[in-house]
Amino acid sequence: MKGALVTGAGMRIGRALAMALAEDGYFVFVHHNRSAEGARQTVAEIQAQGGKAKAVKADLASAKQAEALVGRCTAPGVKLVCAVNNASIFELDRAPNATAVAFDKHMAINARAPLLIAQALTRQLPKGEVGLVINLEDQKLFNLNPDFLTYTVSKIGLHGVTHLLAQALAPRVRVMGIAPGLTMQGLHQTAARFAEQHVANPLAVGVSPDDLVRALRYIVATPSVSGDTLIVDAGEHLTGRPRDVAFFKEKNK
Repeated sequence: MKGALVTGAGMRIGRALAMALAEDGYFVFVHHNRSAEGARQTVAEIQAQGGKAKAVKADLASAKQAEALVGRCTAPGVKLVCAVNNASIFELDRAPNATAVAFDKHMAINARAPLLIAQALTRQLPKGEVGLVINLEDQKLFNLNPDFLTYTVSKIGLHGVTHLLAQALAPRVRVMGIAPGLTMQGLHQTAARFAEQHVANPLAVGVSPDDLVRALRYIVATPSVSGDTLIVDAGEHLTGRPRDVAFFKEKNK
């Protein structure tokens, strides 16, 4: 049986991706750090639908734990062939108040951990199997603005990791990115503002977790794609806003 690791799978988008992979026949390793209860619920939901899953804990801010995570994703008869790097931190800062601590934290979790996980997956990949790494990026990469500065820099790094690993690990491993637009309500939005901002894009439709699941399934099912990023944002990256979409009504400061 093929296995897939999904980081940050105890909640939100990660849970949706984990559920989809389980529905498609994968044994899913549900990674979490602090969301132990959420991971337990994800595993329970997968099992209730007839799938197989196991929760695994790791603090991806720790290089040691990130490197060891793949080795802990084991189950009888399961071959780990896929890793979905979904876990991320997303903290607000701008150039005047960005700190070294924030920079290091964002880079460690959002860029370094996916690199280490991809390396570990490649090392343990069974002979004859083609591996797959999918990195969750962000449409901000194609629509740059200075809000969420250190977060954005870390996602720029992840985009580079995606492209470079696709070159370096072929043909044994495919590496792809998915760049979502605004999908779920964030800490910096009220429900009313999220409802308005969710559809404030060229297509005037909100991106849903189901849209990201469809992108995931396309990548999994298409063995000829690698080294690219699917932008799933209803055209938000075409707007060229001077501020993040979460602040699109505010004057530029």
